[in-house]
Amino acid sequence: MNTYVNKKTFLVFIYRHRWKPNIFSLFNNIFSNFFPIFIIKIPIIGKFPKKIICHVTSNMAATATSNATFRLGNPLSSSSSSSVYSSNKLPVNFRKFALQTSPVKSFSVSCTLTRKPVPAAPVSMDSDPNGWRRPDSFGRFGKFGGKYVPETLMSALSELDAAFHSLSKDEKFQEELAGILEDYVGRESPLYFAERLSEHYKRPNGEGPDIYLKREDLNHTGSHKINNAVAQALLAKRLGKKRIIAETGAGQHGVATATVCARFGLQCIIYMGAQDMERQPLNVFRIRLLGAEVRAVHSGTATLKDATSEAIRDLVTNLETTHYILGSVAGPHPYPMMVRDFHAVIGKETRKQALEKWGGKPDVLVACVGGGSNAMGLFHEFVNDKDVRLIGVEAAGFGLDSGKHAATLTKGEVGVLHGAMSYLLQDEDGQIIEPHSISAGLDYPGVGPEHSFLKDVGRAEYHSVTDEEALEAFKKLSRLEGIFPALETSHALAYLEKLCPTLPNGTKVVVNCSGRGDKDVETVIKHLRV
Repeated sequence: MNTYVNKKTFLVFIYRHRWKPNIFSLFNNIFSNFFPIFIIKIPIIGKFPKKIICHVTSNMAATATSNATFRLGNPLSSSSSSSVYSSNKLPVNFRKFALQTSPVKSFSVSCTLTRKPVPAAPVSMDSDPNGWRRPDSFGRFGKFGGKYVPETLMSALSELDAAFHSLSKDEKFQEELAGILEDYVGRESPLYFAERLSEHYKRPNGEGPDIYLKREDLNHTGSHKINNAVAQALLAKRLGKKRIIAETGAGQHGVATATVCARFGLQCIIYMGAQDMERQPLNVFRIRLLGAEVRAVHSGTATLKDATSEAIRDLVTNLETTHYILGSVAGPHPYPMMVRDFHAVIGKETRKQALEKWGGKPDVLVACVGGGSNAMGLFHEFVNDKDVRLIGVEAAGFGLDSGKHAATLTKGEVGVLHGAMSYLLQDEDGQIIEPHSISAGLDYPGVGPEHSFLKDVGRAEYHSVTDEEALEAFKKLSRLEGIFPALETSHALAYLEKLCPTLPNGTKVVVNCSGRGDKDVETVIKHLRV
């Protein structure tokens, strides 16, 4: 059958080799008007399978594929020669069906995952005390995440997952990484009390929150991106990969990757949207100065989404020699977990520094969210602390109702992009909507799957600010504290305007200053009067 159907109930007809084709053809002709049918061939000897392996593809992205195993349940009918199964409780909706006989050992069928999968059971911290130790063994955060990639990538991702878990317990690797982070990157980054900014948000009675900045902008290369780049470069060396590729939006991840490749003597290719290259000429020059090749991406919207797509295409064709240093907590498993854990040093240092400075924990954590790596790096350490508020701030662009924004968690729907299920900006047909933000680093139509999970279970809250509000926050921090924040960071700072009036006196607020704003000066000149 090549028709599209919309039924949750289907039949699986399993038969032995000795059956003649006209028997199951007749069976198909009789029942196909009522149920979608899969026909699976098994050997004459052996038992009928109790489960099937379904090869799932998605109409939401060209590269979205995954394997899943489903139990068939009790057969509708059974004999020594055949069994017929029906199921309407599978964890996916089936949309496209095709007759298929599969190899003897795999019992596989093909199907297409619809845009709206059957929702997973709700997860809460109270009902699942270990629920935050994510992802699960399938790379999922609740219903989000996974590995929706071509079969050619599955073994490479499995190898990467195994290497990551092995090296996380390797004392020599961890010592080398810690030494580089300290001596080369310059960790730990300061937790700075922004005294004048705090005074600015005091109410007329003199009360208000105490605002601290986690100064990731002071890291080597000027942002948090170097944490992950260093760790993945070391991992790539252990895997014997000498060619490194990466995507970049604002250019900070590109600079960080090019930097560590220069440090370790690795070939480096950076994919960057042509539009982002125009917005970030300084970082393009820095990447090239470091010896890396910058490949402009002109397809699609010529921004971060398209740069990521091109990097994935490169990886598929160069698996033997190439490691992809993905820059955010997005993409297929194990990247969201791996990038988060490499950035978790941000939150670990924050906990330690808060204890030293005021003898407690932060009350509120605030970070900008594009793909979400800097936010997860700060949040992860505190996810189990119920009394710590986690606030992510997205780019509202010209306004949420304008259609020109990048507020994926605020306005998006669930779908699959770049190998993972998450919230996306998409139209009714599942096509990606072009995002907009004055910040190249937030100009992405998806978000890391763990952020989607934290949103759905209510552990984190997500808000948005406009381009104009971010620009004002850029100017405000510059004048009050003498710090140029990146335009990405400026979104987090801008949300303080709405947040601070609601907070009790003495509330300890930590804002992740994820990057410095030198790279954005040319953009700011075009929009701000100074």
